[in-house]
Amino acid sequence: MPIKLYDTTLRDGTQSERISFSVEDKLKIAVKLDELGIHYIEGGWPGSNPKDSEFFEQAKKLNLKAKLVPFGSTRRAGDTPEKDSNLNALLDAGTDAVCIFGKSWGLHVTDALKTTFTENLAMIKDSVRFLKNAGKEVVYDAEHFFDAYKDNPGYALQTLAAAGSGGADVIVLCDTNGGTLPGELEKIINAVKSSVKVPLGIHAHNDSETAVANTLTAVKLGVTHVQGTVNGYGERFGNANLCSIIPNLKLKLGLNCVTEEQLKKLTEVSRYVTEIANITPTPSLPYVGASAFAHKGGIHVDAVTKNPRTYEHIEPELVGNTQRVLISELSGRANIVSKARDFGFTLEKDTPETRKILAKLKEKESEGYQYEGAEASFELLIRKTLKGTRKFFDIEGFRVIIERLSDGRMLAEATVRVKVEGEELFMASEGDGPVNALDTALRKALYKFYPTLREMHLKDYKVRVLDETRGTAAKVRVLVESGDRSGSWGTVGVSENIIEASFEALVDSIVYKLLKDTAE
Repeated sequence: MPIKLYDTTLRDGTQSERISFSVEDKLKIAVKLDELGIHYIEGGWPGSNPKDSEFFEQAKKLNLKAKLVPFGSTRRAGDTPEKDSNLNALLDAGTDAVCIFGKSWGLHVTDALKTTFTENLAMIKDSVRFLKNAGKEVVYDAEHFFDAYKDNPGYALQTLAAAGSGGADVIVLCDTNGGTLPGELEKIINAVKSSVKVPLGIHAHNDSETAVANTLTAVKLGVTHVQGTVNGYGERFGNANLCSIIPNLKLKLGLNCVTEEQLKKLTEVSRYVTEIANITPTPSLPYVGASAFAHKGGIHVDAVTKNPRTYEHIEPELVGNTQRVLISELSGRANIVSKARDFGFTLEKDTPETRKILAKLKEKESEGYQYEGAEASFELLIRKTLKGTRKFFDIEGFRVIIERLSDGRMLAEATVRVKVEGEELFMASEGDGPVNALDTALRKALYKFYPTLREMHLKDYKVRVLDETRGTAAKVRVLVESGDRSGSWGTVGVSENIIEASFEALVDSIVYKLLKDTAE
């Protein structure tokens, strides 16, 4: 059966407290959703704010294959559709399809709308008919439908009948509060199917962590219109996650909602939207998360290197993701061999070099080092253990001064002395903080010999206290992410002194950059 994918990231997704998209952001995301093969892209509520109206005006230039959809509500109580500004704003958006929601639950009719059951039915029917008479494809969202059915099944079904008699092209059953479980949902959809002949859709929220399960259950019951958001973004706990729904539909249920090539774009789209939203990615997302195909335990790694199917339910490449082997105190020799291969070294499980690297790793981890987010430092550890690394520079000393000025501003100044090829270099630099000042001073000191360091910049900096019970005497672990035009890499430092730990991570970062540039 043909499944239609309806994305509401640009409307429902923006109701997440973490997200606010500009018009330009929304246009960029719409293009990515179109490349993914989404059939309907809900762009916003033009009747509620000027930004969404501007989006639909600008989106006319995009030449999308997907249908853009403006969102709005039924007419107001006691008004006519022709006079309703919200409905007219939907028409002004100039799209072929529109989506409106109406009240299914008596609680909302009496307490939110402050109107009668009869008037609510008229509002639904009139609004749908008005839009149909204007030549629009109408998606009707039956808001709070599952709660409504559990409260008063007869009236809930009457609201669907009103939408159907108005000419709705699809009626979407919404679990707006996200409290319905798959078993309940199955019984209710079967009851709806016996009385409603209009094609059905599903719109699930994730308050009970069942949004994806509810969506898949609905599809198995014959629902053909599927709504959700990228990464499950949305109000409260979020919406059904299309990045899980799409591969489940195609790979698990055999429904060709997107092509194989489009499916390979899934991870890219997930991460692109995260980047545009300017929020931290969730590594544990199924299919598209950085940890979705990550293996840490030695037994697991040993197995997947022989046959990935032993611990992977699909090939990561099908959704544009990759297998990752993590390095930690749980690592076995298979982890070391796998990571060494990634770095261009050929090792065997039973060689002395592999045992030596594993012993060194476990020693460092016991001291507080962690290499899961610092693979550049781990590559340096392997290189030093196997053949040593080129000595690009020697640190002769450094100093950091923090000063509070009379106007209340804080000033950080760092001085660094390094030796390169027998020449001693001295550099001082100010920064937003001590680490920024150190980073800048060290790189400036080395520019004369290594000008490519000008391309490098600090992207992220994290500090973890390893033993809170020791208070200010506790060891800290510093993770630094650095980058240049070709990518980014992570390094780690550990010490009781946060500046020393930071400096260690910074030095590793610069050495790694220089190794990359010289392709040693």
